[in-house]
Amino acid sequence: MTYRKAYEKLEAVGQLHVLEHYDSLSETQKKNLLEDIALTDFTVLSYLEKRDELMRKGVITPLAAMELPEIERSRAWFEELGCRAIRQGQVGAVLLAGGMGTRLGSNEPKGMYDIGLTKPVYIFERILSNLLDVVQKAHAWIHLFIMTSDKNHERTVAFLAEHDYFGYKPGYIHFFRQEMAPASDYMGKVYMERPDKIANSPNGNGGWYSSMANGRILEIVKNRGIEWLNVFAVDNVLQRMADPCFVGATIARGCSCGAKVVKKNAPDEKVGVMCLEDGRPSIVEYYDLTDELMHAKNENGEPAYNFGAILNYLFQVKALEQTISRELPLHIVEKKIPHMDDDGNFVEPDKPNGYKYETLVLDMVHMMDSCLPYEVKREYEFAPIKNMTGIDSVDTARELCRINGIEL
Repeated sequence: MTYRKAYEKLEAVGQLHVLEHYDSLSETQKKNLLEDIALTDFTVLSYLEKRDELMRKGVITPLAAMELPEIERSRAWFEELGCRAIRQGQVGAVLLAGGMGTRLGSNEPKGMYDIGLTKPVYIFERILSNLLDVVQKAHAWIHLFIMTSDKNHERTVAFLAEHDYFGYKPGYIHFFRQEMAPASDYMGKVYMERPDKIANSPNGNGGWYSSMANGRILEIVKNRGIEWLNVFAVDNVLQRMADPCFVGATIARGCSCGAKVVKKNAPDEKVGVMCLEDGRPSIVEYYDLTDELMHAKNENGEPAYNFGAILNYLFQVKALEQTISRELPLHIVEKKIPHMDDDGNFVEPDKPNGYKYETLVLDMVHMMDSCLPYEVKREYEFAPIKNMTGIDSVDTARELCRINGIEL
């Protein structure tokens, strides 16, 4: 991007202060800043004045899940349907791995975190091992698309190459970068991290599909005849992706997407809940659940909103193609944003000082005509690593790995 183009882009959104130190920068720094401006989506800032409107929810009603007994009764059929789709090259996997291990005390990409006790066992290693199980079961390789971010791309690519992709076939692994969104103060003024760097962050896990499109990865999807994409998060070490039974059940039900869910531990458990919103499949976050909804019962006297999503979604590609021109709802989240102050000093705030702008994959579910909530056993498929200790921590994930016979 040229200086003139950058100036015009910033002028259009009232952010010319980004170029305030341009004349004092080295040629390398100037190039870095212009690239940063080119890659940053400033249009998200216009949503700040619509924040209250964006947060409104429609009418919430229950959506029944396919529960474990029904799955077990049809498992052989579902698995055959799923394996057939995999053998025909119709299923791809998308790993959302743009995050860093900061909350785990690491400066490395989160997927590089070592959960081993007697030997190194990396999060990436566990995920690729789980996917290799499916490759062996279906007797076919599955294309794996790994979404990184500007903060961890080079390190992630190098790490996986250094470890020979933990046995996965390199020709079936494809990397693409998540797009970035700026962070701002409460008035919508973009923060700077340093004179040649905008304070930006990945644009949320809902940005995966547009990032694939902009990174020309969707050309691979189309050319390989992939009809289903299974999207999942990096931080669940028991995640079963491209699961033939899940794929087969979604196909058998004729749904345009599927979502793996677990039965909630308690009505107020902090998980997003599968439901219908204005008659369309949706996920309502735990903080949006009223007491009435939280304790509502269905016709069988069971909790009506009892299944939490675990960020493992299967999307039909042709359904996704119809959403590419539609904007996902924007989530404006209050955060602590490190930045450069007016005197050029780097500041790490101890309390929230502005907003980050994110899209979420759960909103893509609401764009689908139909969705199958597919129950899995929590102790077999849900071991998220969000914290060092306590709930959803390294400790709890290690214990769940032990229960599943995984040597650490």
